[in-house]
Amino acid sequence: MDASARATNGFYLDRQARRESNARSYPRRFPVALKSAFGSTVTDVEGRTYLDCLAGAGTLALGHNHPEVIETLQEVLSSGLPLHTLDLTTPVKDQFIADIFDTLPSGLREEARIQFCSPSGTDAVEAAIKLAKTATGRTDIISFRGAYHGMSQGSLSLMGSLGPKAQVGQLVPGAHFFPYPYAYRCPFGRGGEETASLAAEYFERALRDPEGGINLPAAVILEAVQGEGGVIPAPAEWLRAVRRVTRDLGIPLILDEVQSGIGRTGSFYAFQKAGIVPDIVVLSKAIGGGLPLAVVIYREGLDLWKPGAHAGTFRGNQLAMAAGSKTLEIMERDGLVERAAIAGRRLRANLERIAAETPYIGEVRGEGLMLGVEVVDPAGRPDALGHPPHGPEIARMIQNEVFRAGVILETGGRYGSVLRLLPPLIISDEEIDQVSGVLASAFERLGRKAA
Repeated sequence: MDASARATNGFYLDRQARRESNARSYPRRFPVALKSAFGSTVTDVEGRTYLDCLAGAGTLALGHNHPEVIETLQEVLSSGLPLHTLDLTTPVKDQFIADIFDTLPSGLREEARIQFCSPSGTDAVEAAIKLAKTATGRTDIISFRGAYHGMSQGSLSLMGSLGPKAQVGQLVPGAHFFPYPYAYRCPFGRGGEETASLAAEYFERALRDPEGGINLPAAVILEAVQGEGGVIPAPAEWLRAVRRVTRDLGIPLILDEVQSGIGRTGSFYAFQKAGIVPDIVVLSKAIGGGLPLAVVIYREGLDLWKPGAHAGTFRGNQLAMAAGSKTLEIMERDGLVERAAIAGRRLRANLERIAAETPYIGEVRGEGLMLGVEVVDPAGRPDALGHPPHGPEIARMIQNEVFRAGVILETGGRYGSVLRLLPPLIISDEEIDQVSGVLASAFERLGRKAA
């Protein structure tokens, strides 16, 4: 095969289609072979450059190939440090633990324990479930509609989306799903501020009802901002109510911050906006500085499992720990948590201006640089709240349109009708405006076609 053939996206995509699993997903939406990346941009083998608002599904807080992180990795590689250490300690690991503990809120930081897991967030969720069951002696877990906690058996059992579970059959028993305060598509048909108060009251009544049919659970697990579920921020008052009830009933509260943590939402952890302190925090994605790393942090009173009760061959990823420490250092030095809040307000304001000009956007929502645009079909029958139905086909059209114009963004939420924006925290104002301009043009063209 000559070099010119290898310089096309089609060459690599054809080979990928012949070799890789049918479960592959992103190449179906973004048919490119990537060659290089820096900051907020990626470049394919044909030389086209794209603004990356996917960023490893929120993994790349500092964007692609941050020079200081690359330098740190090179230093580790040349130092002679063992790269594979299981759970043996090293100076790099010790420093990472100190750095991540410094980010914890008071009330957890002083009594924190950490468990390193295999590299993915789903394994950390599995560890958190196992920890809670061990510590409480109970078996049931409460999750919420729209939740996403991973793809392994236990975490999949806690997922709201039915698609990935449909052909699997019986998963881990004992999962119970409660309404999440999704005001735009209110599960109670009320909407607005009532959604949060009704969800909180329903949650408390169900757990306190001696005829409620649910055993006292081992844990409650939730996302303070649901990501894959459609970028739905939980109201602070609902989070505080869930924390109060779980504390009163002695139920460990697990906050899944795999996607929303490490500054993504404009606070270091998404749960901090409510002023709550959970019992267990699940972290992955951005904590490894772009490399695989996952941990569970929890109160020492829960540390009742035996040696070897949870393990993982690659839980000693020294490169990821070094990159994670450097990422945390840069974020603090450069004020990137505050920057995420400021940049998020700019991007959200741009999106809301687009929404004001098109009937195809029902709601713009999110926190910081974790934003969602719910796409609707204005020609469809409105729901009980007067909102047009989901517009999954329209969302896919917009996704394809902006991709052709040089912007990568994902869809999610019910029926895949939410455009999700997760750019690196270092995205510039100019890049934000460029992304917004591409989206505005796509919706404008859509409106002209429908006219």
